[in-house]
Amino acid sequence: MRLRDYAPRPAHLKWLLDSDPAVRWQVMRDLTGEAPGAIAAERSRVATEGWGAQLLTLQSPAGKWGGSPRGWRDDLPKADRDLLITLYSLVVLKDLGLDPASKQARKMIDRVHQRVVFKRVNNRPFLHGETEPCINGRILGLGSYFKEPNDALANQLLAEQLEDGGWNCDAPKSRRSSFHTTICVLEGLLDYERAGRKSAAVTNARKRAENYLLERRLFRSLRTGEVIDKHWLRFSFPTFWHYDVLRGLDYLRDAGIKPDSRVSEAVEIVIARRHQNGRWPLNLLHSEHIPLEMEIGVGRASRLFPWRWRPVLAGQAAGTHCALCESCVGTTGRATHLRLGTSAADVQSAIF
Repeated sequence: MRLRDYAPRPAHLKWLLDSDPAVRWQVMRDLTGEAPGAIAAERSRVATEGWGAQLLTLQSPAGKWGGSPRGWRDDLPKADRDLLITLYSLVVLKDLGLDPASKQARKMIDRVHQRVVFKRVNNRPFLHGETEPCINGRILGLGSYFKEPNDALANQLLAEQLEDGGWNCDAPKSRRSSFHTTICVLEGLLDYERAGRKSAAVTNARKRAENYLLERRLFRSLRTGEVIDKHWLRFSFPTFWHYDVLRGLDYLRDAGIKPDSRVSEAVEIVIARRHQNGRWPLNLLHSEHIPLEMEIGVGRASRLFPWRWRPVLAGQAAGTHCALCESCVGTTGRATHLRLGTSAADVQSAIF
C-alpha cells in the first residue's frame, strides 16, 4: 500500500471541519495550511461557540465548576470535588485552545484567581497550587497559559523531583516515580518555560524526567520490560490525570525532543490504533468528570483527537519528498511513511 493511501482524504478533512471550532482551528493549523489570520479567527470562536463556550458558561460567579454526578468521589468533601472539577475544566479549556487573551478567558481566569482557594491549605489561592505534584504540575501550566507563571510553585516542583527523574504524589512514602504524576509536571514545566521562565534548572529537570520516560520506552517496566499498564495503550480525551502512550509522545513532540529508537514501539502502537477507514477511535472514557459531554462513543471515530494525533496527522499532510518510499502527500512539511508494514523507526523523524 502506497503512502498516499494513508494521506488525509478530502472526506476526512470535511468530517473534521464539520465540527466544533476547537477541532476546526487545529485542523486548519495542522492539516489544511490556512493563513494565520483565518486560523486565529476560527480559534476566537472557541470562546463564543461550541464546547468552549458551553464550558465557560458553566463556571459559577465564585469561579468554580461543579455538579459532580451522584456517587462520584464520595470519599471527598463537596468542596474538594468542586476543586477537582474546576481543575479538569480549566485543563480542557486550555486543550481546546481557548485564546488566553480573549475577554472571555480573562474574565474566567480572573474569577479563579480572585475567588478560588484551597481551604485545607490555609486558603491558599488556587493558582498557587496545593501539596500534590500531579495537581501542581497542571496548575503551573494553567497559570502560565492563562495568567502568569508562578515561580514559587515551579521551585516547589523542582525540589520534589525524585532520584529516578520523575515525580510521585505518594512521595516521600514512595521513592519511585509515577508516569501519571511525571507527565503532569512535565507539561506544566514546559508551559512555564514558554511563558518566559526558561532556566538551566527547569531544563535540566525536564531532561531528567524525559529520560525517565524514554528509558522505559514510554510504557514498559525498567526492571522486567513488561507493559506497566495496558490502559496506557488505549487513548482518551480528556486525559485528566491519566498517562497514556499518546500523551507521552505528544509531549515529546511538543517539547522538540529528537526521537530515537526508544520511542519506536510507542509509535507503532499509535499507528496500529488507526482504523482502516483512516480515522482514530475513542478507546476509553475515564471516570473523572467535567460538566460537559463532548464525544462519548467509545470505539467510534472521534473528532476529539486532532491535537493529540497531530504528530501523525501533520506528517501525513506533509508534501516534501519521502526518501523512504519516494512518494509525496499534501502541501507542506515532511512526509510521513505510513505504508502497511513500515516500521516505527522509519516514521519517527516525520512524526516529531
